Amino acid sequence: MSTRLSDYDYELPRELIAQHPLPRREDSRMMVLHRDEQKIEHARFVDLRKFLRDGDLLVLNDSRVLSARHFSDDGKLEFLFLEKIAARRWKALVKPGRRFGRGAVASIQGVQAEGGQIFADGSHEIILAEDIDLLHGGAMPLPPYIKRPALTSTSLGTGSDRPSLKEDEARYQTLFAKYDGSLAAPTAGLHFTPEMLATLPHAFITLHVGTATFRPVKTEDITKHQMHPERFSISPGAAKAITQAGRVVAVGTTTMRALESVQSDFGRIQTSESETNIFIYPPFEFHVVDVLLTNFHLPKSTLLMLVSAFAGREFILGAYEEAVLERYRFFSYGDCMLIL
Repeated sequence: MSTRLSDYDYELPRELIAQHPLPRREDSRMMVLHRDEQKIEHARFVDLRKFLRDGDLLVLNDSRVLSARHFSDDGKLEFLFLEKIAARRWKALVKPGRRFGRGAVASIQGVQAEGGQIFADGSHEIILAEDIDLLHGGAMPLPPYIKRPALTSTSLGTGSDRPSLKEDEARYQTLFAKYDGSLAAPTAGLHFTPEMLATLPHAFITLHVGTATFRPVKTEDITKHQMHPERFSISPGAAKAITQAGRVVAVGTTTMRALESVQSDFGRIQTSESETNIFIYPPFEFHVVDVLLTNFHLPKSTLLMLVSAFAGREFILGAYEEAVLERYRFFSYGDCMLIL
């Protein structure tokens, strides 16, 4: 067990960070970690059923990613709109933020946008001359490690640029996404096709992924890191199915965070409509999730700490080292890991 940030670091060659999805969702590789035997196995995602038992239930996050990434009309500023706080007033992350202080002016979709106050979390108040919907109609909020041009419907180039936008609109979204609200994709779900999911017992919960999932940990003592709250809901039907499952297989860290946030009573999962700022790191005690399907996570990230709590830090870091040697593809558009 360690609560030092530096103990959750690893070396990753830049070329292993997936910049595009594979042509087919289900073609990802899958590293399988057997916790009891401390054994690593290499498989394909399509082999998932081979590692499941009768009575297992997959639980997936059906939140839909908002196309809330917009750019100033001159292309110099990037805005990720987080929420509407009043008429014509929005909360957004701005890049580069130093160029958009209080009183600064830009144009978005032909509408004047003025900088207001800067909030404690570093986000900006944006004051619009007209009230327009900025949670839709922009580009997908791809993570910063995807190093290729960010495109919107208003900043599209011609020719080869256009397929990139269509690719992200289609592929940075699960095929079962239903409820608008996320600022990042629940990436473990990106591997599933409807045909594959139809053959596996499953249930859906909803957690809207916010900035908590990608904010860096800035303190060496990770116990001092604060997670921002994220909204989640578990329906009566999902709660009943999860309670009756032989093993609960969380598809993604967002699903795990929601399930481990809800109270259980003698093994019964409660219907919930709430929010969570749970931060899972060793030595967290898990009460609901038995198996985790997840992608590979960034060094020193809260998600790497979560999987370390589930499988053991040394085992996880050893698995990541082997994944580098075996040339797995990392992060959102990358391969996956099944932790049994």
